[in-house]
Amino acid sequence: MSTPTPEGLPAQPTAGRTELPVEETTDVRSGPEVAHELLSVLPLLGEWHGEGQAAGAQGDHRFGQWVRFAHDGRDFLAYESRTWRIGPDGKPAGPDVRESGFWRPRGEEEVELLTASPDGLVEIYVGRARTTTSWELASDVLARTPDHPDTTKAARLYGIVDGALMYAVDRAGADGQLRPVMSARLERIR
Repeated sequence: MSTPTPEGLPAQPTAGRTELPVEETTDVRSGPEVAHELLSVLPLLGEWHGEGQAAGAQGDHRFGQWVRFAHDGRDFLAYESRTWRIGPDGKPAGPDVRESGFWRPRGEEEVELLTASPDGLVEIYVGRARTTTSWELASDVLARTPDHPDTTKAARLYGIVDGALMYAVDRAGADGQLRPVMSARLERIR
């Protein structure tokens, strides 16, 4: 006996993916029409892959990263990031930081970034487009679970340089001093 599916959803997943009745895309040439409000963050749209460097309580380490910026026709980009540690031998050494969220353009230059991490940190950033391919953001609200290290403020800088997405994340603890946490260079894969 088969289980009925909600109207509009296919009965079986396709190629290992669950198909949803509302389309989302990382490409301006397919899928829903791009909302005019997304123009200031449109260069981010796509999938990116590369390597970076992280610092923290567990020491400095290299990491690999995959990032996806997608839209469904509304005025925000859905954001997903997955990283994995790279061992001294250059091979993946296990999962690392993971976060998801939304980029919300507000007018011609202003942008908001909302992120959540399974490590227990939720961040809301506000900032602006510095150029048509770079964005500077500072934390407006930070919320953390009791087991997440004290975080009092944060800043992020993103830019597309020679076709690569580069970024830096700085965070401050109880002393209020911003320190580098992670940075990477990612190449567009889609």
